[in-house]
Amino acid sequence: MTFAIRSLAFAAAFVCAAAHAQAPARPAAAPAAKPAPAAAAATKGQTVKLMWIDPLTGLMGPVGTNQLKSLQFVAEKLNQGNPAGVKFEVQGIDNKLSPAESLNALKAAIDGGVRYILQGNGSSVAGALIDAIDKHNERNPGKELVFLNYAAVDPDFTNSKCNYWHFRFDADTSMKMEAMTTFMKDKPDVKSVYLLNQNYSHGHQVAKYAKEMLARKRPDVKIAGEDLHPLAQVRDFAPYIAKIKASGADTVITGNWGSDLSLLVKAANEGGYNGKFFTYYTGVTGTPTALGKGGEGRVFQVAYSHYNMGGMIGKWQDEFKTKFKDDIYTMAFVHALNAVSAAMAKANSTEPAKVAAAMEGLKFNSFNGEVEMRKTDHQLQQPLYVTVWQKAGGKFPYSPENTGMTLVPVKEYPSYVSSTPTSCQMKRPG
Repeated sequence: MTFAIRSLAFAAAFVCAAAHAQAPARPAAAPAAKPAPAAAAATKGQTVKLMWIDPLTGLMGPVGTNQLKSLQFVAEKLNQGNPAGVKFEVQGIDNKLSPAESLNALKAAIDGGVRYILQGNGSSVAGALIDAIDKHNERNPGKELVFLNYAAVDPDFTNSKCNYWHFRFDADTSMKMEAMTTFMKDKPDVKSVYLLNQNYSHGHQVAKYAKEMLARKRPDVKIAGEDLHPLAQVRDFAPYIAKIKASGADTVITGNWGSDLSLLVKAANEGGYNGKFFTYYTGVTGTPTALGKGGEGRVFQVAYSHYNMGGMIGKWQDEFKTKFKDDIYTMAFVHALNAVSAAMAKANSTEPAKVAAAMEGLKFNSFNGEVEMRKTDHQLQQPLYVTVWQKAGGKFPYSPENTGMTLVPVKEYPSYVSSTPTSCQMKRPG
């Protein structure tokens, strides 16, 4: 997930109980800009096919099921008005979290005339798609594809493995860790950290950046232990919780998502571990229920949005919950479809090659303010929020999975703080 989820996951935050200074309220921004009539003229009424490729079965199936519904919901909303005046048509294929299955799905998308691909759950899958799309585009000029990455957050995709046809709308692992460790820097009760992550590129990067950034900002913090576990295979995390308790760690840093996070926090609750959790994906399907009332004031998340942003997004959340009895949290879909429609309006075309060129350096208003698709590496630059798990109510009423709890914003890091440098040497089409 990069979520995503990977990708998105909705809220962001960690704070200890002593820090009650709330983040300043952000003026509600319209999820989509008004179309410029002249710009929309060439694209108005065109149908743009989107292929979503992610898991609908297996342990991560519930996350994918939620996200496909979320994408369809966002597309339906933006079909009522977007800068290019286009109509988005969403199709979905279950990739079973497998790179090989994803490549089969990509072929089906190409055969079906789809030119825009969305994926986020699993950087291993994203890497395979980036390579395959690049090869396809090189061999098929005039029939290019664009990859809209909403949650696969391996920093390499916008560094050493950056690719012209890939655009990321979630914040990458290094950006989130930059915000997370900046927050942790001022928390003296964080003294001993255990790193527990999934054994694939995303998990490796979470551990890597956590060690590097803590060493720079809090060299006094001890790394009490480190573990990597198979992705989407562990059903009982009790042995891991026992190791964490035995290590004496007062804090766990984890990039886990989906069942790998919900089962982890469930095991922590049942095993009596009372330390803090600093996460990326607490708001994602299953984890709120697994936490329940447990973890209050001790479970934090960093992300590009949160459940209590209000405004139009708040109305969409309520409508989604009423319609599906579920929570919408992958708001990177809003970023992605806004960016694509704005680029289509700018390019006066729905052709992927022209749209990709128009998306480079694009600035647009989204739910968290003005954001920018950095031209250098195609990484969206945006604010990040830190949130903490506590009782819902008052200014923060939204309760995911009807737990009576929520993720309350306690800190906002503007784009220039959460941004990290890139080593990308972008190769652009001739």
